[in-house]
Amino acid sequence: MANTQQMANAIRALAMDAVQQANSGHPGAPMGMADMAVALWGRHLKHNPANPHWADRDRFVLSNGHGSMLIYSVLHLTGYALPIEELKNFRQLHSKTAGHPEVGITPGVETTTGPLGQGITNAVGMALAEKLLAAEFNRDGHAIVDHHTYVFLGDGCLMEGISHEAVALAGAWKLNKLVALYDDNGISIDGQVAPWFIDDTPARFKACGWAVIGPVDGHDVEAVSRAIADAKGSADKPTLIVCKTAIGKGSPNRAGTAKAHGEPLGADEIALTRAALGWSHTPFEVPKAVYADWDAKAAGKKAEAEWNAKFAKYKAAFPEQAKEYVRRMKGELPKNFAQVAVDAVVGAHTKAETVASRKASQIALEAFTAALPELLGGSADLTGSNLTNTKSTPALRIDNAGDVVKTAEGHIGRHVNYGVREFGMAAIMNGVALHGGYIPYGGTFLTFSDYSRNAIRMAALMKQRVVHVFTHDSIGLGEDGPTHQSIEHAASLRLIPGLDVWRPADTAETAVAWAVALENASRPTALLLSRQNLPYARKSELGEISRGAYVLSEPEAAGLKKKAQAVIIATGSEVQLALAAQKLLAERKIAVRVVSMPSTTAFDRQTREYKAQVLPAGVPRIAVEMGVTDFWWKYGCAAVVGIDTYGESAPAPVLFKHFGFTPENVADTVRAAIGK
Repeated sequence: MANTQQMANAIRALAMDAVQQANSGHPGAPMGMADMAVALWGRHLKHNPANPHWADRDRFVLSNGHGSMLIYSVLHLTGYALPIEELKNFRQLHSKTAGHPEVGITPGVETTTGPLGQGITNAVGMALAEKLLAAEFNRDGHAIVDHHTYVFLGDGCLMEGISHEAVALAGAWKLNKLVALYDDNGISIDGQVAPWFIDDTPARFKACGWAVIGPVDGHDVEAVSRAIADAKGSADKPTLIVCKTAIGKGSPNRAGTAKAHGEPLGADEIALTRAALGWSHTPFEVPKAVYADWDAKAAGKKAEAEWNAKFAKYKAAFPEQAKEYVRRMKGELPKNFAQVAVDAVVGAHTKAETVASRKASQIALEAFTAALPELLGGSADLTGSNLTNTKSTPALRIDNAGDVVKTAEGHIGRHVNYGVREFGMAAIMNGVALHGGYIPYGGTFLTFSDYSRNAIRMAALMKQRVVHVFTHDSIGLGEDGPTHQSIEHAASLRLIPGLDVWRPADTAETAVAWAVALENASRPTALLLSRQNLPYARKSELGEISRGAYVLSEPEAAGLKKKAQAVIIATGSEVQLALAAQKLLAERKIAVRVVSMPSTTAFDRQTREYKAQVLPAGVPRIAVEMGVTDFWWKYGCAAVVGIDTYGESAPAPVLFKHFGFTPENVADTVRAAIGK
């Protein structure tokens, strides 16, 4: 029989040794949660160290990611490709053991955690994806999607507001295969949490529709294991297991104190801890017997082999569904996607409709959601404004038994009502994308991207295909006033590395933006869309829109057969301003090229030669965008027509005139820039 105490002590020893060697890190949480890890990883978790990406594995999320040595220790001990040398290189340059767990860097890590509260929220997204895939693909006698999502979390995660959003939605969706183990140690960085964290956590979770087990002794492996077994039997509720623990368990002088949280124990205290634990081994030494108790390779191989046999039977009975499941879990688009995209763009160009770009987005989505069953949409209580719903995406609903409601045709709902929970929506979408099987997109107003921002940043850091639909993108929304009018948001989002940002000017550009977003398998996208109607900008060709910027109109289009004396760069609704100014300038015999730049981020990735074709050297550039001006100087602009103050409450046409977004002002700015 496995020696569970020694298994837990191996985690404690590796954690304190790695933190001590790095002279940086958080030993207390791994030491406190070690027994919980033995119960879960040693008794319940379905996983295969030889194949961290096996589709039907259980997902494990360490939401309190500062305790990263817990997951690194367990991954090493159970047999993942994480050798002891990597643990010795904890927090060092280019190691696989970064300060906080990072997906794509460390085998077995399911999501990047560290910003507290987002891990539990990612886990909600993973559990939602599992539930929906099971409803979509499982058949009687063929449960090919059947796994749990487990998450460890601490007081910090529960204090963060996003946890309230995630917990409420998990209860509403009856995610019965979501199991959260709460490391209830009563300590945070500032000390005992009692003066500032008095929530009745079990009552809160129960109020949100969760089952609650405990409190149990978090250092009693058998008790925690029994709680997990009970949680796995839940039919219609997610489960919280409250585990009472001591941070820094085993340390004679640091256990139960804030000193155990975020600093090395020190050589003397480590020696005392080794003696207290009866762990007489040298740093980073683990006895063979303990490795043998932890080794999950054989069990993992067996579990995956059993699933493979199950899937083979499914494939024989339902070959088309099996093929579709494999495609979607690989994240591959359908073979006809390129043609679907071309048809959507050409259709928009042919119709040349005057609509708001938020409506243009919905038009494009009608085509894409019909062709891509993996598109999972939603909105933070603004569906009628964001226009993220389509004929192919009925509302997601869960019945009283906890089952996904299907349409008369047998389809699941694919439009999620997230409620007024922008941050929660964004982080849940990250979890859905990380799980695989769906491409999530969700909408809110652009100004509220501030609420979502850290989850957007995490999507970019994790290279996840998540699409944010941000409508009401400027002062053009009018009467709602400066609280809702985006000024700095476009520029701010463009500063996030790895995030594609599109602000399209018409239906064709919007369709292209959506196509590129869906093709970006390792990049999130933000679409910035107007509330007000935008005329179609006539264009001679469509092929270069996807490059982020292109020459929309040469001087000849305005009646001047001469070389451009200036280039007006415009985005979104301001493209029409640029075209109108071009005509006014032509009347004065001033030749201007108009460049539409729907995506600065995509344009910045183009070759130097292409950039020079679009923005020729020696020709003054004037940018026009209803946002802060600072961003545009990077393109060598001679002038910028923008807005560096907050907006006002008034009808949009009044605001445009008040803030200088008129053809006359743009034309005057161009004339001044070229000295005319």
